[in-house]
Amino acid sequence: MDTNFYEQVYEIARLIPKGKVTSYGAIAKSLGAAKSSRMVGHAMLYAGTAHPQVPAHRVVNCSGLLTGKFHFKPPELMEELLRKEGVEVKNDKVLNFKKVFWNPLEEINLD
Repeated sequence: MDTNFYEQVYEIARLIPKGKVTSYGAIAKSLGAAKSSRMVGHAMLYAGTAHPQVPAHRVVNCSGLLTGKFHFKPPELMEELLRKEGVEVKNDKVLNFKKVFWNPLEEINLD
């Protein structure tokens, strides 16, 4: 487990505003590791143990699918948390994905 990479992933994820989502790939690109979206997904697996807390429910796949929902207890919790923040979800997919998508490359200054 690459804890340094994971911590960088968590730092980015903590910046995602309520009511917005981003993708594993967008986080990977923002860290200069464009081909590492699976590693970002793996990092999110352990997000529940990170402090401060990581809003892992705001990270979805590049199509807006809630692919990480099975790591929530219960799996419906991911959708429930998104809905509480105003993100519409239907059939495990974020509706209006482009509208609620938060791109870390555009939104934060990584210098």
